[in-house]
Amino acid sequence: MKKVIATPDAPKAVGPYSQAIEVNGTLYVSGQIPVNPADGSVPEDIVEQAHQSLKNIGAILKEAGMTYSNVVKTTVLLDDIANFKAVNEVYAEYFTEDKPARACYQVAALPLGVKLEIEAIAVR
Repeated sequence: MKKVIATPDAPKAVGPYSQAIEVNGTLYVSGQIPVNPADGSVPEDIVEQAHQSLKNIGAILKEAGMTYSNVVKTTVLLDDIANFKAVNEVYAEYFTEDKPARACYQVAALPLGVKLEIEAIAVR
């Protein structure tokens, strides 16, 4: 059975999609850009943007009754691959054990002109 997961502690979708969908114990978290859900602000710095995107993922995981340890796969989209190292350092603060599989790509542009977007898949 498909269940929509939504929380006010992560930004609302900027298009026709859900924050996350859970199907048979697998949670598919839509790409999270670094928008602060409290006020809609976006940090300028790539490090702070990475923190905000991962906090948004954490809020969605919590709403679904999961944690970062449930994440099995992520995809990181960067507007500049030169930010790879800085993002890795932040990422390692959130995924400390049994790190998920991951892909990381440089893309031409991201919504709202942000520097990164991160999506995740988690399982119970």
